[in-house]
Amino acid sequence: MKPWLRYSICILLGLGGGTALAVSQVRSDYADKQVKNGPWSANTDQGTAKASAMTRAKVALNGLLALPAKEAMYFISRTDSDGALLDGKCTYKVSGGELDARWWSITLYKGEGWLVKNAANRWSVGGNAPVRDEKGHWTFTVAPEKVDGVWLPTGRTPRFDLTLRTYHPRGSLLNDPAKAKLPTITKESCA
Repeated sequence: MKPWLRYSICILLGLGGGTALAVSQVRSDYADKQVKNGPWSANTDQGTAKASAMTRAKVALNGLLALPAKEAMYFISRTDSDGALLDGKCTYKVSGGELDARWWSITLYKGEGWLVKNAANRWSVGGNAPVRDEKGHWTFTVAPEKVDGVWLPTGRTPRFDLTLRTYHPRGSLLNDPAKAKLPTITKESCA
């Protein structure tokens, strides 16, 4: 085999392998500056000058307009509170109390930042939607079929994740997100 052909093959294999590794790394979970809190995790460097090149690439890939933590904290959950992967054929109760933020929402995605097609054309629950009890606790349902009350449809997607966005967080939500009181995700049943 001629040397130029060998070099060309090696260069093409190197470029292909390097590209595949880079795509794999960018599509994986955040590893740096990751904070865990129950089923939720957050990257505290998103939207800051301290963010690594990998964090910036992941933010760009997922389409987030990442603001610094003092403006917004983003928590993502791919599992319920027991650690089982979220399944679009199952029904979940998302429950919590008042979050120490000016406003919050929870949005359902089917991986890689894509919204789930559903007949109700509903993708998110805003902080003002769930009814509070006398202690300020609220609950809404994530399920494949319509239910009474506040409902976020799964569209029966095999896997999904939930993103909790908190705007203008304060207190432990901003200063110690690993200990902040975040919503629980409880599996009720599966179809």
